[in-house]
Amino acid sequence: MMPAATNNPTRLPAGVLESVERRVLWFSAAMVDHANNVRENPSGLKVGGHQASSASMVSVMTALWLQHLQPQDRVSVKPHASPVLHAIKYLLGDLDARYLTTLREFGGLQSYPSRTKDPDPADYSTGSVGIGATAPVWGALARRYVDARFGGAGRGRQYSLMGDAELDEGACWEAILDPMVADLGEVVWIVDVNRQSLDRVVPDIAAHRLRGMFAAAGWQVVTVKYGSLLENLFTRPGGRALRERLDTMTNPEYQRLLRLSASDLRERLPGTGADTDRIRSLLAEVPDEDLLRALRNLGGHDHEILADAFDTIDDSRPTVIFAYTVKGYGLPTEGHPQNHSSLLTASQVADLAAQLGVDLADKWARFPADSPEAVACAEASARLARPPVPEADPPPVPADLGRTVSGTQSSQAALGRTLLDLLRSAPETGARVVTLSPDVSSTTHLGGWVNKVGAWSAVERHNWFADDPDTLLHWRESPTGQHIELGIAETNLVCALGELGSTWSRWGQPLLPIGVLYDPFVERALEPWSFGIYSGGQSILVGTPSGVTLAAEGGAHQSVKTPSIGLEQPGCTTYEPAFAQDTEWVLLASLARLGRKDGRSAYLRLSTRPVDQTLADVPVDPVARERRRRQTVAGGYVLRRTGGAAVTIAAMGALMPEAVAAADRLTALGQPADVLCVTSPGLLFEALQARRGMSAAPDRILDTLLPASTARPLVTVLDGHPHTLAFLAGVHGVPAAHLGVSRFGQSGDLASVYRHHGIDESAIVCAALDLVD
Repeated sequence: MMPAATNNPTRLPAGVLESVERRVLWFSAAMVDHANNVRENPSGLKVGGHQASSASMVSVMTALWLQHLQPQDRVSVKPHASPVLHAIKYLLGDLDARYLTTLREFGGLQSYPSRTKDPDPADYSTGSVGIGATAPVWGALARRYVDARFGGAGRGRQYSLMGDAELDEGACWEAILDPMVADLGEVVWIVDVNRQSLDRVVPDIAAHRLRGMFAAAGWQVVTVKYGSLLENLFTRPGGRALRERLDTMTNPEYQRLLRLSASDLRERLPGTGADTDRIRSLLAEVPDEDLLRALRNLGGHDHEILADAFDTIDDSRPTVIFAYTVKGYGLPTEGHPQNHSSLLTASQVADLAAQLGVDLADKWARFPADSPEAVACAEASARLARPPVPEADPPPVPADLGRTVSGTQSSQAALGRTLLDLLRSAPETGARVVTLSPDVSSTTHLGGWVNKVGAWSAVERHNWFADDPDTLLHWRESPTGQHIELGIAETNLVCALGELGSTWSRWGQPLLPIGVLYDPFVERALEPWSFGIYSGGQSILVGTPSGVTLAAEGGAHQSVKTPSIGLEQPGCTTYEPAFAQDTEWVLLASLARLGRKDGRSAYLRLSTRPVDQTLADVPVDPVARERRRRQTVAGGYVLRRTGGAAVTIAAMGALMPEAVAAADRLTALGQPADVLCVTSPGLLFEALQARRGMSAAPDRILDTLLPASTARPLVTVLDGHPHTLAFLAGVHGVPAAHLGVSRFGQSGDLASVYRHHGIDESAIVCAALDLVD
């Protein structure tokens, strides 16, 4: 266990914190108001923003930044509180005033905290509900991995600030339940318990159930429900009854009380139970203004209570703090069930400014330079200053390991072989590789790699099967391992992948992360992986085995759409190699793009189908071999060029043997066929776009594969949806037939499954003859 390095700073006077909090509240509300009601909006399209959701987090975030955070800490801020984050950074001098009027404007402040697009980059991008919240968990794991393997990652807590409704997301619980997470004592989640979701007040009181679930997972659970005003009332005669009344009332009833006048509150708060008279007598002693303040005085808005809670954090295990708040705290809309996206009116904004002591003629003014508030902000800014991240490119990745694969092998098997060969040929580069798997290492040909490099664990663990001769896959777990084995939760896998792929920009320590999962589950993992790419994470996702080539596995495990997903995913190059040699080359090329400013992620779609490697006809001559490698990495190559060809077959992945066999039959029928081996439909599409002036990508590969002199009917075929390669017909506008999989499959032998989907050798021959007939 590596405890986080934290301090217990001298507490600021409550009055100073509350004054800063009020200014943060104003700036956050004013930014949203300006974006919607002041800035020109010719389209009339809704701009949006979340004043109420921001208001509920103002107290917590002011307390953290002004008093508790350390420079090595990292914070994930709930998406709808982005104006609060910008307001605090503005007060601390980390954001120029000109950006305050650019919320949700092109080139300005993003709608949600962004690590890559905001002028004041967030520690974590948020906006994808549940993914941003869990990112610090995987950030903690990535930091520990880097520090154990290479050093220099330091310490520090990893905070997540999230709304209570965000705990409905399954991603949160997948993260909480992973066995590795219970050891991450630097993880701190602060849940904004404002009792409201987007549409309504949440009807049930679920906090006690949630607390039990966190505790059962080994987390420290801290609850800050009531502020000092209420706690003082609870000590007076009738106070115990008042606490019981507040504890047991439903969320909607409490929220409704927030909308009442003092006189109505005196009538309704006591309720109708046995202790009604005791509560009524207690309330009679409290002035109207104090009564209204006390009802809103929840723990998440009381700086002394919050400070006490932060001081109790146990760095030996993860911590969750349930901070009770009021949605819209301090705004005219506080507690209203529909305040989630509501905007203050012009008169409400003016009233708020007056209430908070803001001059509308200078509404973006910071505190006077010598004021206690300005001094506190300057001290916080100095305390939180971070040294620049050192720039360091990863070790060079060899382009070719110099080995020609023979015999029969699958592209999946080639993955494990290439990793081992890389470790032998370029050990410094191989040391930067880290693989992840959701409990499928043994079935995706990673066993040899795991045996060689060991599994990573925060602490050394004894291998009880080390002396068992029948155990082939050995789990040697230690902080020096290079494989991370997670539970069966694809979201955890890709979220961890994204954070491991961000270490180059966080600590100047580039890694080469590779996540391996079954291809049918890529779609389940796609959204969080995509969000990780958006957030700056660079990684390789390997989907294997794939397609209906799984055959006996049946329709439940036969991925169809993933080839086009790879083609369409921004920030990602997709490959589907047919041969083991191609797999090596595209994997190495993908690794070479990771861990750098201009880096790019990759998706490799592999197969378990054993393929005769002599069909690849890899050139022996070094120059010709290098030419083939470059074409493979660029998107494809000509496998067979026939003089007087009548048709071209463009095939991808596991169906290359059928394409070659179909070409042989067509030649025998007097209709010779060229055969193209497509390795990356995405790169070929970009080349076509470039040819039309719509992309800056190179387009030379199209002249290699489909020169104008070979414009002839085209048959495309792949183990996936046929539209993936359909665009190739548009290179020269030729007649074409596109074969692939567009319906659910079923179990069966390979020949029967291929025949069922119309992607077998005979189907290719028939499609070609129809085009040339």
